Amino acid sequence: MSGANPRRFPASRWPEPVKKAIRTLEAAGWECWAVGGCVRDAAMGLAPHDWDLASSAPPEAVIAAFPGCSVNRMGMRHGTVGVLLDGQMLEITTFRREGSYSDFRHPDGVTFTGSLREDLSRRDFTVNAMALHPSLGFYDPFGGLSDLKERRLRAVGSPVERMQEDPLRILRGLRFIARLGLAPDRETAAAFRSCCPMLGRISRERVYAELTGMLCGEKVLEALLGFPEVLAAAIPELAPLIGFDQHTPYHLYDVWGHTARAVAAIPAKPLLRWVMLLHDIGKPGRFTLDKTGTGHFKGHAALSAAMAEEILLRLAMPGAERKKAVQLIRWHDAPVRPERAHLAFWLRTLPKEQFFRLLAVKRADNAAQNREVSDRSAELDRLEAAARDFLAGNPPLSPKDLAVTGRDLMPLGFSGPELGAALRRLTAGAARGDFPNEKAALLQAARRMKRRQPD
Repeated sequence: MSGANPRRFPASRWPEPVKKAIRTLEAAGWECWAVGGCVRDAAMGLAPHDWDLASSAPPEAVIAAFPGCSVNRMGMRHGTVGVLLDGQMLEITTFRREGSYSDFRHPDGVTFTGSLREDLSRRDFTVNAMALHPSLGFYDPFGGLSDLKERRLRAVGSPVERMQEDPLRILRGLRFIARLGLAPDRETAAAFRSCCPMLGRISRERVYAELTGMLCGEKVLEALLGFPEVLAAAIPELAPLIGFDQHTPYHLYDVWGHTARAVAAIPAKPLLRWVMLLHDIGKPGRFTLDKTGTGHFKGHAALSAAMAEEILLRLAMPGAERKKAVQLIRWHDAPVRPERAHLAFWLRTLPKEQFFRLLAVKRADNAAQNREVSDRSAELDRLEAAARDFLAGNPPLSPKDLAVTGRDLMPLGFSGPELGAALRRLTAGAARGDFPNEKAALLQAARRMKRRQPD
């Protein structure tokens, strides 16, 4: 077969159900190959997670080849049958050619073909347009193996046509830049930029999923700095950050340059990476210039939080994660000091996990600034150490942690909303170290509170 490569993926690393499915279809007279991301991973020496198969067998023939197996027929219209084989669900898709993509997601029509090459020719990038067989090795008609070796990202056929068929491929390309360290060739990069206005037609959920994948890549900085116009097409509120001079010695970069570096500086967890992408999105809207020519952004954190809330709601980030992200953005530049009283306030305000996320945000923010002028790394180290020491003492952070309950305060005359307020005040006082979290001391403090209240 033209395009075949004798290089093989070790048989020991093929899941048995995958090999069995290929043998079964071939015994019935059909071709069958592994295709897609699993082949790319195998070529990179990685362990594939999801194995997808492509076959010359039409859907009805696939079903007939696996009598007694549970099958999923949901994708039959597009040529895909799910077969549950020895406990593993495998998607087997008939070789096909596709029509236009009027909805920018699904082809308007699918025509089955007996040609593996024709099937691979409809795919987005050469590194995804390879097939793999247990005994025949790689089938690589478009040079995907060479592109992987050269760390190159290249569209199959016309880059513009591929991106216009489904503009989400642009963000998928950025994900491959960030996750796999691939660099697009000139024509593919140009297509990303020229076609990115079409991203406005893509469902926000799909945009969110691809951007999350990109943001968590090790090479995310290359994707963000290399294609700011693509990010701005996906999230228009990012556009004003690009090239916005901060006019302050504390910053080496414009707002976008700072944002990109802050994203890369924080651990690659979706919540944290989204926070850094949006943490300064309100800066252009709060910019002022003083008489010395120095820039200020008073109130930008609150505006950034409000804008992030709208953006993440639009992109359908899960509600609990969105709430955490907005909270971190709102407080990302708030002062937090290592004194016990300050720590007591913040650790009663934020859950412990969220407090340490806030410290991670502050570290990343600091890492993306001019550290020759102001470097808060040592200060943040002391703050984190103080917080861990504080927590090691098991301070009460909510009323349920107190050595007394509401029932203990009722004989002192507390009731209703006054009772809840008293418990919260006792929690704050004990956390600050004003008195120990012991029943006698807490009741004494509660009596003092009661005496100070007006009749």
